[in-house]
Amino acid sequence: MNLTNTLELPCGARLKNRIVKAAMSEGIADRHDHATPGHSQLYEKWARGGASLLITGNVMVDRRYLERPGNVVLEDESGMLALQAWSAAGTLGQTHLWMQISHPGRQCPKLVSKEPLAPSAVQLNLLGNFAKPRAMTEEDIEDVIKRFGKSASLAQQAGFTGVQINAAHGYLISQFLSPQVNRREDKWGGSLANRARLLLCVVARIRHEVGADFPIAVKLNAADFRRGGFDLEDSAQCALWLADAGIDLLEISGGSFEHLRLLGDRGDPNTAEDPHVAEGTVKAGYFTDYALEIAQALKGAGKAMPLLVTGGFRSRATIEFVLAQGGIDLVGLARPFCASPDLAHKLLRGEDIPADLHGPLQAGGALHRRLMRFKAYRVLHVQGEVAWHARQLSKLAQGRDSSGTSSMALALVKHMSADMAHAMRRKPPVSGMAN
Repeated sequence: MNLTNTLELPCGARLKNRIVKAAMSEGIADRHDHATPGHSQLYEKWARGGASLLITGNVMVDRRYLERPGNVVLEDESGMLALQAWSAAGTLGQTHLWMQISHPGRQCPKLVSKEPLAPSAVQLNLLGNFAKPRAMTEEDIEDVIKRFGKSASLAQQAGFTGVQINAAHGYLISQFLSPQVNRREDKWGGSLANRARLLLCVVARIRHEVGADFPIAVKLNAADFRRGGFDLEDSAQCALWLADAGIDLLEISGGSFEHLRLLGDRGDPNTAEDPHVAEGTVKAGYFTDYALEIAQALKGAGKAMPLLVTGGFRSRATIEFVLAQGGIDLVGLARPFCASPDLAHKLLRGEDIPADLHGPLQAGGALHRRLMRFKAYRVLHVQGEVAWHARQLSKLAQGRDSSGTSSMALALVKHMSADMAHAMRRKPPVSGMAN
């Protein structure tokens, strides 16, 4: 399989090559949580850059609960003109632009809500940034399902060419899938079938809203990487159910705010937490082995569904090697697109991923290696990398050159300050149910 090969999805939509710009939180919405000219400017750069598919960062389905201040929220038709400008910019050159729609659940910072929602009242203990959640009622759950359907319908109306349901990385749907966070004893908890009910209900609601020929994707954890949590066997079973539900693309990722595998954190460097932490696996992407096992499970059950794997790809040769294995149809990159918006064109021309696109230099030395044993240090270190790339993204959205971005420490300070500023100037959300 070649990077330049097209891919036809089950719904009939066609992707022009095998390179995807994966989701990254933009954090540049206005005080009404609407899209801005920055979104259009950013996604026009990426659309002209050659990728077949651009997936947005989290677009939230409820203004009361955000992943971070600066998220776009899509509850109603307000802000539609800005959304249409965003979709027009992001679909240049036959590029697909899919809106990632999400609810943060308990991963909603205190800056946004002092009482977030979750399947059960299990608090996320991470540097004191998150309040104890309220266990959702049946009415809350039904409201969330309606909101996902409404947001997908509005995305379609605005000109986005597909949607992706974020069921990974510890957000609400991922929380329902996790037996550690979901301790319910009703039809939404207990067995895996019950824990997956919300995800499958959301898929069904969106399909009802958007019709048969509009792409629906799901981002799913291969595992949570926590003992007793959602694991690879669970993920494979969910993949089988999602194939039956008729989704058009499944993206395999992993981890959560409590285990930042999605951001490259592999835990204590002296502890192998799972059988996929070998050096060779890192070089082939964080989740490739998991995706291949899920592909095998689908094949064994006689089911076909396109798979996308994202995270940790560092060379063109590795991407080609992964696609050549069979079972994985698309490869996603995210952070490298912050420094090189035309990265896809480079890869399609046969060039490699430049080494300087992988982010700031890692801290070195014996002290750093000792400190990496402590979760708080690892979290700060990874968040510093996130902030560094977020500053690059912000510069691109402002039409500036993203090169010469400051140190990780300074980027983290600026990133946190920007989130606080967004939180302070937001128009207060109004409580209410989705129609």
